[in-house]
Amino acid sequence: MKKYNVGIIGYGWVASAHIPAINASPLAQVTAICSARPLDAAALSAQYGSDIAIYNNLDAMLANPDIQVVSICSYPNQHVAQVVKAARAGKHLIIEKPLGLSLRDLRTMAAAITEAKVKTCVGFECRYSSQFLATKATIDAGLLGTLHYGEVDYYHGIGPWYGQFRWNTRKELGGSSLLTAGCHALDALLLCMGSEVVEVTSYNTKSKSKSFAPYEYPTSSVTIVKFKNGAIGKCAAVVDCLQPYYFHTHLVGSEGSLLDNKFHSMKLGTNKGQWSTLAMKMLDSGDVSDHPYTTQFAAFFQALAAGREMPLTSFADAAKSHEVIFAADKSAATGKPVKL
Repeated sequence: MKKYNVGIIGYGWVASAHIPAINASPLAQVTAICSARPLDAAALSAQYGSDIAIYNNLDAMLANPDIQVVSICSYPNQHVAQVVKAARAGKHLIIEKPLGLSLRDLRTMAAAITEAKVKTCVGFECRYSSQFLATKATIDAGLLGTLHYGEVDYYHGIGPWYGQFRWNTRKELGGSSLLTAGCHALDALLLCMGSEVVEVTSYNTKSKSKSFAPYEYPTSSVTIVKFKNGAIGKCAAVVDCLQPYYFHTHLVGSEGSLLDNKFHSMKLGTNKGQWSTLAMKMLDSGDVSDHPYTTQFAAFFQALAAGREMPLTSFADAAKSHEVIFAADKSAATGKPVKL
């Protein structure tokens, strides 16, 4: 079986999770890494179990016709230029979140991807987690009826004890608490509610803790979302909390409710006085090694082999969530609601 050869752009923390997840697919293997740092090809090949060539020049790697896919694992402010270059080189794209730092970045990437007709996969891998596969299946089965309210919140203290902190504190790299990390929760909220967003209102603030003082932007935000079908939602993005990681989910519908891994459904006749439990692996860590990349990338390469768009996390799917994020950040900055 012929495998897609994948080149990695940027060898950091997230790349160390992408590479084994890509190699776990019977349809793909990592054969190249492009990094500004000197890397040992033999050591990395032995570590990951595939023959890996090292490049220090992106143009040189993109010029290799044997590489069909690139995975962009660089800093967020580098994504737009790298996406455009890779798309023009005819490479299919795996892009880590956030896609970019502005609506302009988003439009530039979309134009390049459309023109090149390449396939895409974006790092909203939480859609492929056990938690949200089971949650979405519960919704789609009608067990909650029609949803009219939902809240999905991201609580993860990204302080000096966390690897991402060294660059995440900078406005030009992190952007906002919602964009840098809370985007997973907002994206999950949009997945669950299943309706277009027509308006957002957002507020932000910052912890007084010295641990988070280096941040150049507010590190807690709350966004209220109004959907086209009349439903409403809420998303908190809190990266300055001192607590265990928590991906809070509460959905309320005409036939029942879901709270994290618990639910009640009138359709099933469960006892409204107590929760029933769904067996699922919860999102309980920000560690990239715990993220469901293996499931997500398997779906991407299967879609690529079939000539189809990636389900759930294509660029088009992710762009919709980013548009809401940028509108929310604009609302927080201006103190006014923003219509989409």
